[in-house]
Amino acid sequence: MERSDPAARELVDLDSRILSYTAGFRPEGPYTPPDDEERDRLARGVGHLLDGDARAAERSLAPIGLGVTRLTDTSSGRRYDEIAATGDGASAHWGRLYLNADSRIRWNVQVPHPVSDRNTEELGVRLLEDTPGGALVLAGAHRRAGRTDAADVAHREDSAFHATVLELHKRGVPGVQLHGFAESTEDRYDAVLSTGAAQSAPGEVAALADRLEADGLRVCRGWSARCRLEGTTNVQGKAAQRRHATFVHVELTSDARGDGPDADEAARGLSGLLTTWAED
Repeated sequence: MERSDPAARELVDLDSRILSYTAGFRPEGPYTPPDDEERDRLARGVGHLLDGDARAAERSLAPIGLGVTRLTDTSSGRRYDEIAATGDGASAHWGRLYLNADSRIRWNVQVPHPVSDRNTEELGVRLLEDTPGGALVLAGAHRRAGRTDAADVAHREDSAFHATVLELHKRGVPGVQLHGFAESTEDRYDAVLSTGAAQSAPGEVAALADRLEADGLRVCRGWSARCRLEGTTNVQGKAAQRRHATFVHVELTSDARGDGPDADEAARGLSGLLTTWAED
């Protein structure tokens, strides 16, 4: 198989680059999903990049306003390949993909509701930077942008986000999808873990729940208890089940995804899960 690197290269602060992109997301912002042909081109481009052929990815993506850039993070020296819009058209609101360029992709973290689920974007970036061998799939608009839930990519199959996640599913790359919820006086959980449409959990996911609980977080396990927000209608979770790919739906309270000890414990637990996948 032919392998090639991206033509474009930049030296960046990765954290600032990603969070400055999401900082402008608003409920009233613009959003138009890609059409069938655009999603097909995107899927082919993502597939080429995952397979190591950045030049083929560039050829697939350029006609729909997307490009590939090899980034070097100034703080860590690690390299990442980014798929992002090259202009200000509709594709600027389709989201981004970041791949660790120094190793095979062994896990991915998905952020379908940045800004709307506050601080999930920060947690996604933290996991990408702290754990080698992974990818970050980032939605490109607030979940209420556009018309009639068009940008709620966790429940839409006509998005760039979904097309990207499917390419990872095809290659058997396990994923964690991050969400946020308001703490309820009814259940008082800090975290709800589930496997989406699946009704069982791999050992490493059960171990994540045990570790979070040992660190003081109150955890509801969707595979063995009735929990709110189990993600059973999540379209990426349903697709993972069809392809027998590992998918973990993670709901966290604001304290477990912001600043403070609960957030640190959640990040350490999730990083441990990703490290396990990276070592497989």
